[in-house]
Amino acid sequence: MKCDIGLIGMAVMGQNLVLNMNDHGYAVAVFNRTVSKVDDFIAGPAAGRDTIVGTHSLEELVDALKKPRRVMLLVKAGDPVDKFIEKLLPLLDEDDIIIDGGNSNFHDTIRRTTRVEEQGLQYIGTGVSGGEEGARHGPSIMPGGSPGAWEHVQPIFQDIAAHVDGEPCCDWVGENGAGHFVKMVHNGIEYGDMQLICEAYSLMGSLGMEPKEMSEVFGKWNTGVLDSYLIEITRDILGTVDDETGKPLVDVILDTAGQKGTGKWTAVASLDLGQPVTLIGEAVFARFLSALKDQRQRAAQVLTGPDRALNVEKNAFIDSIHDALYASKIVSYAQGFQLLRAAAEEYNWDLDYGSIAMMWRGGCIIRSQFLGKIKEAFEDAPDLENLLLHEYFKEAVESAQVNWRKVIATTVTAGVPIQAFSTALAYYDGYRSERLPANLLQAQRDYFGAHTYERLDRPRGEFFHTDWTGEGGPATAGSYNA
Repeated sequence: MKCDIGLIGMAVMGQNLVLNMNDHGYAVAVFNRTVSKVDDFIAGPAAGRDTIVGTHSLEELVDALKKPRRVMLLVKAGDPVDKFIEKLLPLLDEDDIIIDGGNSNFHDTIRRTTRVEEQGLQYIGTGVSGGEEGARHGPSIMPGGSPGAWEHVQPIFQDIAAHVDGEPCCDWVGENGAGHFVKMVHNGIEYGDMQLICEAYSLMGSLGMEPKEMSEVFGKWNTGVLDSYLIEITRDILGTVDDETGKPLVDVILDTAGQKGTGKWTAVASLDLGQPVTLIGEAVFARFLSALKDQRQRAAQVLTGPDRALNVEKNAFIDSIHDALYASKIVSYAQGFQLLRAAAEEYNWDLDYGSIAMMWRGGCIIRSQFLGKIKEAFEDAPDLENLLLHEYFKEAVESAQVNWRKVIATTVTAGVPIQAFSTALAYYDGYRSERLPANLLQAQRDYFGAHTYERLDRPRGEFFHTDWTGEGGPATAGSYNA
């Protein structure tokens, strides 16, 4: 028997994807660098499945596969991926396919695609979202790389992916690093969503609410426009009691957050591409700030400010938090899709933004009914510059705006930190401003560095310099395009 696909990496994600593939009728060969994990898997979770084949070497894995061979890596991102690629290249034939299903940096995927294609093989870098449960029962899958490889993996990927309204949450994204870029932006938006929800939770705490009551509010919110996986699990978390103390479990968890880097990559990509993805950036910084626990404990004894109590009518303010959360969420996705559009131009990717929204509707961490509205927006206007300009989102923000501003004004006065809510509103107000104070900034740059400026009364693209002190002379440092 020859297997349909091989998978390297027998951690939980790898094991669950193998079982998912096998459930859908695909024969899978498996390998792990620590070969005892292969034996444990075959004797354990894969017991009785004759169409899952354990192998003890890469040569044995490759020999077990149908042509064109499809070998999927689910190993730690970075150097381990490169090492496996170099070991596989001599063993594979022309048109065989190497698939990286880990959270690789898209720059690495661009480089690896070129490397593998130069050897006559094909390469796919694919985002896989949904965690362990998604891998087992249907993740969101975002493949990109060598276009000719798609037809050979499409049936497998679309069969094992989550389905919403009968449609798979998987489609071809684009060439080289496009798949991993889209997964990176997904994870960045995930950072933003989580930070916004945490700030809503913090505001409820400042209203004097206990976790059980908060859980009920999030449960109610999950039946409306905020319906999403993250709202759902927040409801469940806040309703969970710690077995050891009898307290709400969330109250005994240390307030320092970890991360694996994809949110940071999104923020770095936004800087590289000149896009103001401020909310995701602030969500990353909020995690950094949370990690300064010891410093924060010392600072709390020294630095003064309001007591964080919100002296407002509770139920009305909860409604205001809901609106602020929804408006900020819209801003976060608007920024994320702006980043996707900028990357498509920079890397010559033909991205289908409505299709990307559909890939995120099921299986992944940011899945929500909200994504259907994004798909509709890009169906209405494929060249839409910003989601905020679509009628649905424009009206949604307008209707939420009074409460959004009320939340921020009230909580700033009370001393409650709401970084993501605040930066979302600042972006919105900046984006809707026909004129910003960057004219003064550009004058400053020209004054101290002769960086030149453009004039309102002259065509764009003409640059001017003023000798502000009378001693600088006519030389300039050159112009630039923002």
